[in-house]
Amino acid sequence: MTEILTSSEVSELTARYTYGTWRRQKGWAPIHIVDAEDCHFVDAEGKKYLDFSAQLMCVTLGHKNRAVVEQIAEQARKLAYIGPGWATDVRAELSKLLIEVLPQGLEKFFFTTSGTEANEAAFKIAHMVTGRTKIIARYRSYHGSTMGSIAATGDPRRWAMEPAAMIPGVVFAPEVNCYQCPIRHTYPGCGIACVEYVEHMIENESDVAAVIVEPVVGTNGVLVPPKEYMPRLRQICDAHGVLLIADEVMTGWCRTGKWFAMDHWNVIPDILTTAKGLTNAATPLGLCATTAKIASYFDDHFFSHGHTYEAHPLALAPAIASINEMKRLRLAERATEVGAYLGQKLRELQPRHRSIGEVRGLGMFWAVELVRNRATKAPFNSYADKIASKPLMVDRIAARALSQGVYIQSWVNHFVIAPPLIISREDIDHGVAVLGDALSLADAEVD
Repeated sequence: MTEILTSSEVSELTARYTYGTWRRQKGWAPIHIVDAEDCHFVDAEGKKYLDFSAQLMCVTLGHKNRAVVEQIAEQARKLAYIGPGWATDVRAELSKLLIEVLPQGLEKFFFTTSGTEANEAAFKIAHMVTGRTKIIARYRSYHGSTMGSIAATGDPRRWAMEPAAMIPGVVFAPEVNCYQCPIRHTYPGCGIACVEYVEHMIENESDVAAVIVEPVVGTNGVLVPPKEYMPRLRQICDAHGVLLIADEVMTGWCRTGKWFAMDHWNVIPDILTTAKGLTNAATPLGLCATTAKIASYFDDHFFSHGHTYEAHPLALAPAIASINEMKRLRLAERATEVGAYLGQKLRELQPRHRSIGEVRGLGMFWAVELVRNRATKAPFNSYADKIASKPLMVDRIAARALSQGVYIQSWVNHFVIAPPLIISREDIDHGVAVLGDALSLADAEVD
């Protein structure tokens, strides 16, 4: 007979026996969640929360999408697992759908169980195809938590793994951040110096295999590049025979108003990695997609990569339902239309709150950045504060919002606001109003 646990026991056992990610363990008291549907989730006490960040920016279709759930159940009854060396209906069907929605030219796939593993596959493929070892990544980036992907991560989550995480030859370029340019330039007069510096790096490194970028930086601030950035980066990579990897783990699947963020600039990467919204986060699935040119290399060369759960049937199945639902609901168009409304409402907060430095975003992907001083752009906290688990202003505000029934993802000095793409205008109004009320905590401490 299964033991019935109280809600407090569930929370206590979770904290005692499992690790909370990206945090000190002392003081972790996770809320017991028992249900989720559409744009809300519910705790064991019956309290309902608006999911204003789609959990980790991944529940694109909303919680408990019926088509996704039914596809998982059907696949479990039909074929729950077979090794990656076999052909399956679900693998073939999903591949056909991917050809339809991915940027044209990406037509060979390796399925993983996370975005992290998709990036690992991308690095290995780049190394095998080019015979080179170095990867250029950017600061203010996140590419995953395994040793290869954390080595290419520009934010301080990498620090704890150094120097062990430093796979041979990861070097960092400046991020594209027109609000606080790391090289002290001003757009548009800068000539997009941050991307030109990437070429300088390639010319001064011995054997660069690839450049990896988040087309719109995710967790580290929803940093949208100028329109000239990606086309110029494509030119630079082509001129030097360097592969371009687009990490669309967070920006893919209609989030920015296109199926993939690279579509905004009509730039086709050599390798595209993605995950999260691919299955509406209902099962762990990542994708590493390459061009036919890259794929042709392995016609006569050994493809030295694989794992037990590659192309797992149960993981693939909900991706089919998710893509079909995105088409049916026209979510790319909806993210553009409703995302403009979300952006407008967030921008309306700025004149009323001195602690807001900038509101920026694309589609249904937005950030609100806090500053202690709007004139100097001085932040409330630093990355070092985050790593040291010091109290952060954004966390205090997020906790206030959560107490009022709105969940917002916070990171160092900004909030990532990326709700399910099915969210209503009424829920947007509610979420923005709660955020506005909680911002009074920061307003009281500005210089």
